[in-house]
Amino acid sequence: MSGVAAQRLAAQRIARPTHRAAAALVAWMGAIQAQDPAGARWAVALRLAGKPAAERDIRQALADGSIIRTHVMRWTWQLVAPADLHWMLPLVSARLLARAARRLGELGLDEKTLRRGRAALERALRDGAHLTRGELREALEAAGVSAAAGGGLSALLAHAELQGAICSGAPRGASATYALLETRAPRAASAWSREESLAELARRYFRSRGPATLADFTWWSGLSPAEARAALQSVEAELAPQPIDGRPAWRDPALALARSGEEAHLVPPFDEILVAYKDRAALLDPAHARRLNAGGGMLAPAVVLGGRIAGTWRRTLGRGEVAVSISAFDRLTRADREAIAEAARRYARFLGSKLALSFGAG
Repeated sequence: MSGVAAQRLAAQRIARPTHRAAAALVAWMGAIQAQDPAGARWAVALRLAGKPAAERDIRQALADGSIIRTHVMRWTWQLVAPADLHWMLPLVSARLLARAARRLGELGLDEKTLRRGRAALERALRDGAHLTRGELREALEAAGVSAAAGGGLSALLAHAELQGAICSGAPRGASATYALLETRAPRAASAWSREESLAELARRYFRSRGPATLADFTWWSGLSPAEARAALQSVEAELAPQPIDGRPAWRDPALALARSGEEAHLVPPFDEILVAYKDRAALLDPAHARRLNAGGGMLAPAVVLGGRIAGTWRRTLGRGEVAVSISAFDRLTRADREAIAEAARRYARFLGSKLALSFGAG
Protein backbone atom coordinates (compact mmCIF):
# COMPACT_ATOMS: atom_id res chain seq x y z
CA MET A 1 0.00 0.00 0.00
CA SER A 2 1.47 3.37 -0.98
CA GLY A 3 1.96 5.94 1.75
CA VAL A 4 -0.44 8.37 0.08
CA ALA A 5 -3.15 5.71 -0.30
CA ALA A 6 -2.78 4.56 3.32
CA GLN A 7 -2.94 8.13 4.59
CA ARG A 8 -6.00 9.00 2.53
CA LEU A 9 -7.84 5.89 3.67
CA ALA A 10 -7.05 6.83 7.27
CA ALA A 11 -7.88 10.54 6.86
CA GLN A 12 -11.21 9.67 5.28
CA ARG A 13 -11.95 7.34 8.20
CA ILE A 14 -12.34 4.29 5.98
CA ALA A 15 -9.33 2.40 7.29
CA ARG A 16 -9.27 3.99 10.74
CA PRO A 17 -12.79 5.06 11.75
CA THR A 18 -13.09 7.17 14.89
CA HIS A 19 -16.55 8.77 14.76
CA ARG A 20 -19.52 6.87 16.15
CA ALA A 21 -22.27 9.28 15.07
CA ALA A 22 -23.20 9.95 11.45
CA ALA A 23 -23.58 13.70 12.02
CA ALA A 24 -20.09 13.99 13.52
CA LEU A 25 -18.57 12.03 10.64
CA VAL A 26 -20.26 14.21 8.02
CA ALA A 27 -19.10 17.35 9.82
CA TRP A 28 -15.54 15.98 9.87
CA MET A 29 -15.66 15.38 6.12
CA GLY A 30 -17.24 18.77 5.42
CA ALA A 31 -19.45 17.22 2.76
CA ILE A 32 -19.96 13.76 1.24
CA GLN A 33 -21.01 13.23 -2.38
CA ALA A 34 -24.60 11.99 -2.47
CA GLN A 35 -26.20 11.85 -5.90
CA ASP A 36 -26.71 8.12 -5.33
CA PRO A 37 -28.80 8.10 -2.10
CA ALA A 38 -28.24 4.44 -1.24
CA GLY A 39 -24.53 4.77 -1.93
CA ALA A 40 -24.28 7.89 0.21
CA ARG A 41 -25.86 6.11 3.17
CA TRP A 42 -23.25 3.36 2.84
CA ALA A 43 -20.46 5.95 2.44
CA VAL A 44 -21.34 7.26 5.90
CA ALA A 45 -21.76 3.85 7.55
CA LEU A 46 -18.49 2.61 6.04
CA ARG A 47 -16.65 5.32 7.97
CA LEU A 48 -18.24 4.83 11.41
CA ALA A 49 -16.56 3.18 14.39
CA GLY A 50 -18.05 1.00 17.10
CA LYS A 51 -21.14 -1.12 16.60
CA PRO A 52 -21.71 -1.63 12.86
CA ALA A 53 -24.16 0.98 11.62
CA ALA A 54 -27.38 -0.19 10.03
CA GLU A 55 -28.95 1.50 7.05
CA ARG A 56 -31.92 2.47 9.21
CA ASP A 57 -29.54 4.49 11.44
CA ILE A 58 -28.39 6.63 8.52
CA ARG A 59 -31.96 6.98 7.26
CA GLN A 60 -32.97 8.24 10.70
CA ALA A 61 -30.18 10.82 10.72
CA LEU A 62 -31.46 12.10 7.37
CA ALA A 63 -35.07 12.06 8.57
CA ASP A 64 -34.43 14.00 11.78
CA GLY A 65 -32.23 16.54 10.03
CA SER A 66 -28.94 15.80 11.78
CA ILE A 67 -27.64 15.27 8.22
CA ILE A 68 -28.91 17.32 5.28
CA ARG A 69 -28.86 16.19 1.64
CA THR A 70 -28.75 19.18 -0.69
CA HIS A 71 -26.85 20.79 -3.56
CA VAL A 72 -23.54 22.38 -2.60
CA MET A 73 -20.13 21.88 -4.24
CA ARG A 74 -20.05 21.65 -8.05
CA TRP A 75 -23.90 21.79 -8.21
CA THR A 76 -23.97 18.17 -7.03
CA TRP A 77 -25.86 16.46 -4.23
CA GLN A 78 -23.92 16.40 -0.95
CA LEU A 79 -24.51 15.29 2.62
CA VAL A 80 -23.73 18.19 4.94
CA ALA A 81 -24.12 18.87 8.67
CA PRO A 82 -26.89 21.46 9.14
CA ALA A 83 -24.66 23.80 11.13
CA ASP A 84 -22.29 24.06 8.15
CA LEU A 85 -24.72 24.96 5.38
CA HIS A 86 -25.11 28.65 6.17
CA TRP A 87 -21.37 29.37 5.88
CA MET A 88 -20.67 26.85 3.11
CA LEU A 89 -23.34 27.82 0.58
CA PRO A 90 -22.25 31.47 0.15
CA LEU A 91 -18.76 30.30 -0.78
CA VAL A 92 -19.92 28.40 -3.85
CA SER A 93 -23.44 29.50 -4.80
CA ALA A 94 -22.77 32.75 -6.68
CA ARG A 95 -20.12 31.16 -8.90
CA LEU A 96 -22.28 28.11 -9.62
CA LEU A 97 -25.41 30.12 -10.36
CA ALA A 98 -23.53 32.47 -12.67
CA ARG A 99 -22.10 29.54 -14.62
CA ALA A 100 -25.59 28.00 -14.88
CA ALA A 101 -27.35 31.17 -16.04
CA ARG A 102 -27.37 30.22 -19.71
CA ARG A 103 -28.75 26.73 -19.06
CA LEU A 104 -31.40 28.12 -16.71
CA GLY A 105 -32.45 30.54 -19.42
CA GLU A 106 -32.77 27.69 -21.93
CA LEU A 107 -35.14 26.01 -19.46
CA GLY A 108 -37.27 29.15 -19.27
CA LEU A 109 -35.99 30.05 -15.83
CA ASP A 110 -35.11 33.72 -16.08
CA GLU A 111 -34.50 35.83 -12.97
CA LYS A 112 -38.15 36.81 -12.65
CA THR A 113 -39.33 33.20 -12.89
CA LEU A 114 -36.71 32.04 -10.39
CA ARG A 115 -37.79 34.70 -7.89
CA ARG A 116 -41.45 33.77 -8.29
CA GLY A 117 -40.59 30.09 -8.01
CA ARG A 118 -38.60 30.58 -4.84
CA ALA A 119 -41.40 32.62 -3.27
CA ALA A 120 -43.92 29.91 -4.17
CA LEU A 121 -41.71 27.21 -2.67
CA GLU A 122 -41.27 29.17 0.55
CA ARG A 123 -45.03 29.68 0.86
CA ALA A 124 -45.73 26.01 0.27
CA LEU A 125 -43.14 24.90 2.85
CA ARG A 126 -43.98 27.37 5.60
CA ASP A 127 -45.09 26.20 9.05
CA GLY A 128 -42.70 23.26 8.93
CA ALA A 129 -44.18 21.48 5.92
CA HIS A 130 -42.21 18.70 4.21
CA LEU A 131 -43.38 18.20 0.61
CA THR A 132 -42.49 15.85 -2.24
CA ARG A 133 -41.38 16.96 -5.69
CA GLY A 134 -44.86 16.26 -7.02
CA GLU A 135 -46.46 18.40 -4.35
CA LEU A 136 -44.04 21.22 -5.00
CA ARG A 137 -44.69 21.01 -8.72
CA GLU A 138 -48.40 21.49 -8.00
CA ALA A 139 -47.64 24.46 -5.73
CA LEU A 140 -45.49 26.05 -8.44
CA GLU A 141 -48.10 25.55 -11.13
CA ALA A 142 -50.80 26.96 -8.86
CA ALA A 143 -48.63 30.06 -8.51
CA GLY A 144 -48.31 30.35 -12.28
CA VAL A 145 -44.74 29.00 -12.41
CA SER A 146 -44.49 26.22 -14.96
CA ALA A 147 -41.41 24.11 -14.25
CA ALA A 148 -42.50 20.68 -15.35
CA ALA A 149 -40.73 20.15 -18.66
CA GLY A 150 -37.12 19.66 -19.77
CA GLY A 151 -35.56 19.43 -16.34
CA GLY A 152 -36.99 22.75 -15.24
CA LEU A 153 -38.32 21.50 -11.92
CA SER A 154 -34.99 19.95 -10.90
CA ALA A 155 -33.10 23.08 -11.89
CA LEU A 156 -35.52 25.36 -10.03
CA LEU A 157 -35.31 23.24 -6.88
CA ALA A 158 -31.51 23.09 -7.04
CA HIS A 159 -31.38 26.85 -7.56
CA ALA A 160 -33.46 27.35 -4.41
CA GLU A 161 -31.17 24.98 -2.52
CA LEU A 162 -28.05 26.86 -3.56
CA GLN A 163 -29.67 30.12 -2.48
CA GLY A 164 -30.20 28.67 0.99
CA ALA A 165 -34.00 28.60 0.78
CA ILE A 166 -34.77 24.86 0.86
CA CYS A 167 -33.06 21.54 1.59
CA SER A 168 -33.95 17.90 2.13
CA GLY A 169 -36.85 17.11 4.42
CA ALA A 170 -37.86 13.93 6.19
CA PRO A 171 -38.54 11.13 3.67
CA ARG A 172 -42.15 10.07 3.34
CA GLY A 173 -42.08 6.37 2.66
CA ALA A 174 -39.98 5.88 -0.45
CA SER A 175 -40.40 9.52 -1.51
CA ALA A 176 -37.88 12.25 -0.73
CA THR A 177 -39.22 15.58 0.48
CA TYR A 178 -38.06 19.18 0.75
CA ALA A 179 -38.31 21.60 3.67
CA LEU A 180 -37.29 25.17 4.42
CA LEU A 181 -33.61 25.38 5.31
CA GLU A 182 -34.35 27.77 8.17
CA THR A 183 -36.49 25.10 9.87
CA ARG A 184 -33.97 22.29 9.37
CA ALA A 185 -30.83 24.33 10.02
CA PRO A 186 -31.45 27.55 11.97
CA ARG A 187 -28.77 30.21 11.49
CA ALA A 188 -26.11 30.73 14.14
CA ALA A 189 -26.30 33.93 16.18
CA SER A 190 -23.14 35.28 14.55
CA ALA A 191 -21.97 34.73 10.98
CA TRP A 192 -18.43 34.04 9.81
CA SER A 193 -16.70 36.35 7.35
CA ARG A 194 -15.98 34.98 3.89
CA GLU A 195 -12.29 34.68 4.80
CA GLU A 196 -13.15 32.64 7.92
CA SER A 197 -15.45 30.41 5.90
CA LEU A 198 -12.82 29.83 3.22
CA ALA A 199 -10.28 28.90 5.87
CA GLU A 200 -12.68 26.44 7.47
CA LEU A 201 -13.48 24.77 4.15
CA ALA A 202 -9.77 24.29 3.45
CA ARG A 203 -9.19 23.04 7.00
CA ARG A 204 -11.97 20.44 6.69
CA TYR A 205 -10.78 19.30 3.28
CA PHE A 206 -7.08 18.80 4.00
CA ARG A 207 -7.56 17.22 7.42
CA SER A 208 -10.10 14.69 6.10
CA ARG A 209 -8.61 14.00 2.68
CA GLY A 210 -4.89 14.69 2.86
CA PRO A 211 -2.36 14.32 1.52
CA ALA A 212 -3.92 16.40 -1.24
CA THR A 213 -2.79 19.12 -3.60
CA LEU A 214 -4.14 22.59 -4.24
CA ALA A 215 -5.47 21.30 -7.58
CA ASP A 216 -7.38 18.58 -5.72
CA PHE A 217 -8.92 21.11 -3.34
CA THR A 218 -9.81 23.48 -6.17
CA TRP A 219 -11.54 20.66 -8.05
CA TRP A 220 -13.47 19.39 -5.02
CA SER A 221 -14.59 22.77 -3.72
CA GLY A 222 -15.43 24.40 -7.04
CA LEU A 223 -13.84 27.63 -5.79
CA SER A 224 -11.97 29.89 -8.18
CA PRO A 225 -8.25 29.06 -8.30
CA ALA A 226 -7.43 32.35 -6.57
CA GLU A 227 -9.86 31.77 -3.69
CA ALA A 228 -8.78 28.15 -3.28
CA ARG A 229 -5.15 29.27 -3.06
CA ALA A 230 -6.00 31.96 -0.51
CA ALA A 231 -8.02 29.47 1.54
CA LEU A 232 -5.11 27.03 1.65
CA GLN A 233 -2.60 29.75 2.53
CA SER A 234 -4.75 30.82 5.48
CA VAL A 235 -4.47 27.37 7.11
CA GLU A 236 -1.16 26.15 5.68
CA ALA A 237 0.62 26.67 9.00
CA GLU A 238 -1.80 24.16 10.59
CA LEU A 239 -0.97 21.46 8.03
CA ALA A 240 1.97 19.17 7.39
CA PRO A 241 3.56 19.38 3.93
CA GLN A 242 3.97 16.10 2.10
CA PRO A 243 4.84 16.25 -1.61
CA ILE A 244 3.18 13.79 -4.00
CA ASP A 245 5.42 12.89 -6.95
CA GLY A 246 7.24 16.19 -6.52
CA ARG A 247 4.05 18.28 -6.30
CA PRO A 248 3.30 20.25 -3.12
CA ALA A 249 0.62 18.57 -1.00
CA TRP A 250 -0.62 18.86 2.58
CA ARG A 251 -2.22 16.71 5.27
CA ASP A 252 -3.33 16.81 8.89
CA PRO A 253 -0.12 16.62 10.99
CA ALA A 254 -1.95 14.42 13.52
CA LEU A 255 -2.89 11.85 10.87
CA ALA A 256 -2.36 8.29 12.04
CA LEU A 257 -1.54 5.80 9.30
CA ALA A 258 -3.80 2.90 8.53
CA ARG A 259 -2.23 -0.50 8.92
CA SER A 260 -0.83 -2.02 5.78
CA GLY A 261 -1.92 -5.34 4.40
CA GLU A 262 -4.72 -6.72 2.27
CA GLU A 263 -7.70 -5.18 4.03
CA ALA A 264 -10.61 -4.69 1.62
CA HIS A 265 -13.44 -2.18 1.42
CA LEU A 266 -16.43 -1.94 -0.89
CA VAL A 267 -16.87 1.77 -1.54
CA PRO A 268 -20.06 3.10 -3.15
CA PRO A 269 -20.42 4.96 -6.43
CA PHE A 270 -19.05 8.52 -6.31
CA ASP A 271 -17.20 7.82 -3.07
CA GLU A 272 -15.00 10.60 -1.71
CA ILE A 273 -11.94 8.34 -1.76
CA LEU A 274 -11.96 8.94 -5.53
CA VAL A 275 -14.23 11.90 -6.29
CA ALA A 276 -12.46 14.21 -3.81
CA TYR A 277 -9.28 14.31 -5.93
CA LYS A 278 -8.50 15.65 -9.36
CA ASP A 279 -5.62 13.17 -9.59
CA ARG A 280 -6.76 9.70 -8.49
CA ALA A 281 -3.61 7.76 -9.37
CA ALA A 282 -2.71 7.13 -5.70
CA LEU A 283 -5.42 4.46 -5.57
CA LEU A 284 -6.50 3.96 -9.17
CA ASP A 285 -4.16 2.71 -11.89
CA PRO A 286 -4.81 4.96 -14.91
CA ALA A 287 -4.99 1.82 -17.02
CA HIS A 288 -8.22 0.93 -15.20
CA ALA A 289 -9.67 4.44 -15.00
CA ARG A 290 -12.29 3.86 -17.67
CA ARG A 291 -13.55 0.82 -15.80
CA LEU A 292 -14.58 3.19 -13.00
CA ASN A 293 -15.50 6.18 -15.13
CA ALA A 294 -16.75 5.24 -18.57
CA GLY A 295 -18.11 8.74 -19.21
CA GLY A 296 -21.32 10.62 -18.56
CA GLY A 297 -20.18 11.73 -15.13
CA MET A 298 -20.58 8.27 -13.61
CA LEU A 299 -18.14 6.84 -11.07
CA ALA A 300 -18.75 3.16 -10.38
CA PRO A 301 -18.66 1.42 -6.99
CA ALA A 302 -15.13 0.17 -6.36
CA VAL A 303 -13.32 -2.61 -4.54
CA VAL A 304 -10.40 -1.24 -2.50
CA LEU A 305 -7.84 -3.94 -1.72
CA GLY A 306 -4.53 -3.26 -0.05
CA GLY A 307 -4.88 0.45 -0.75
CA ARG A 308 -5.55 0.10 -4.49
CA ILE A 309 -8.70 -0.08 -6.58
CA ALA A 310 -8.80 -3.77 -7.48
CA GLY A 311 -12.14 -3.98 -9.26
CA THR A 312 -15.77 -2.95 -9.31
CA TRP A 313 -18.83 -4.38 -7.62
CA ARG A 314 -22.56 -4.23 -7.99
CA ARG A 315 -25.49 -5.22 -5.84
CA THR A 316 -28.83 -6.81 -6.60
CA LEU A 317 -31.45 -6.63 -3.88
CA GLY A 318 -33.82 -9.53 -3.29
CA ARG A 319 -36.24 -10.48 -0.55
CA GLY A 320 -34.06 -10.60 2.55
CA GLU A 321 -30.91 -11.05 0.46
CA VAL A 322 -28.35 -8.93 -1.33
CA ALA A 323 -26.35 -10.40 -4.21
CA VAL A 324 -22.92 -8.79 -4.49
CA SER A 325 -21.00 -9.43 -7.69
CA ILE A 326 -17.27 -8.65 -7.83
CA SER A 327 -15.49 -7.88 -11.11
CA ALA A 328 -11.77 -7.95 -10.40
CA PHE A 329 -9.21 -6.23 -12.59
CA ASP A 330 -6.61 -8.96 -12.01
CA ARG A 331 -6.40 -12.48 -10.61
CA LEU A 332 -7.27 -12.64 -6.91
CA THR A 333 -5.51 -14.82 -4.36
CA ARG A 334 -7.40 -16.82 -1.76
CA ALA A 335 -6.48 -14.18 0.84
CA ASP A 336 -7.77 -11.44 -1.48
CA ARG A 337 -11.11 -13.21 -1.87
CA GLU A 338 -11.51 -13.68 1.85
CA ALA A 339 -10.74 -10.01 2.52
CA ILE A 340 -13.31 -8.98 -0.08
CA ALA A 341 -15.81 -11.47 1.30
CA GLU A 342 -15.47 -9.90 4.75
CA ALA A 343 -16.08 -6.46 3.24
CA ALA A 344 -19.18 -7.83 1.48
CA ARG A 345 -20.43 -9.39 4.72
CA ARG A 346 -20.11 -6.01 6.40
CA TYR A 347 -22.21 -4.46 3.64
CA ALA A 348 -24.86 -7.16 3.98
CA ARG A 349 -25.03 -6.56 7.74
CA PHE A 350 -25.52 -2.85 7.05
CA LEU A 351 -28.56 -3.73 4.92
CA GLY A 352 -29.79 -6.36 7.37
CA SER A 353 -29.72 -8.93 4.56
CA LYS A 354 -28.23 -12.32 3.81
CA LEU A 355 -25.31 -12.25 1.39
CA ALA A 356 -24.91 -14.02 -1.92
CA LEU A 357 -21.39 -13.29 -3.15
CA SER A 358 -19.91 -14.06 -6.55
CA PHE A 359 -16.57 -13.32 -8.22
CA GLY A 360 -15.85 -12.78 -11.86
CA ALA A 361 -12.98 -11.50 -13.97
CA GLY A 362 -13.49 -8.01 -15.24
